[in-house]
Amino acid sequence: MVDNLLYQVEKLAKVETSGFETSRFKTENTDGRRRYGVVTLHRPSNVDIAEIMAKICGALKEISTELPLIFPVHPRTRGNLEKFGINLGPNITLVGPQAYMAFLHLWKDAAVVLTDSGGLQEETTALGVPCITIRENTERPVTVDEGSNVLAGTDPSRIIAEVRKVLRGGGKQGHRPHLWDGKAAERIVEILAMELAR
Repeated sequence: MVDNLLYQVEKLAKVETSGFETSRFKTENTDGRRRYGVVTLHRPSNVDIAEIMAKICGALKEISTELPLIFPVHPRTRGNLEKFGINLGPNITLVGPQAYMAFLHLWKDAAVVLTDSGGLQEETTALGVPCITIRENTERPVTVDEGSNVLAGTDPSRIIAEVRKVLRGGGKQGHRPHLWDGKAAERIVEILAMELAR
């Protein structure tokens, strides 16, 4: 995964990004600094129960008064926002699901990513982007132990507090875990070649 991510980052540097749906939002909220946050929510435990989703969205709404947020919305999540009558307010921009490169272009420069996605926890750690995971546990513990990921759970006050730490410059820094260098495939091929040459 990290091999592909680092390859795509290099490729993205050569791509014309003005055609991405989110480019205008990013331009308006960057000005050379990280001044926006990115949200993804799709896990049933977060979005299928009205009370839990309302609590999380209340936290996001409060955060958005200090930091504009952009939310590529999973179709089930969008349906539940409508079904539960949840209004995220004017400072959260809702967009549709994004293609990989467009989404990478968006989140790699964010001040913070708020997510319940496992893959995004790893990707943000690989690029050193602060990540607040809105879950009670994670199957990617290395991102918390070593990386830039903080496991905040679904308590609104904890989510808000962790984002404020990041915005004040006191958020978790972390580092890229050992061997997350984009060369895993090369090492695998080298080992296979040695084994086949025996």
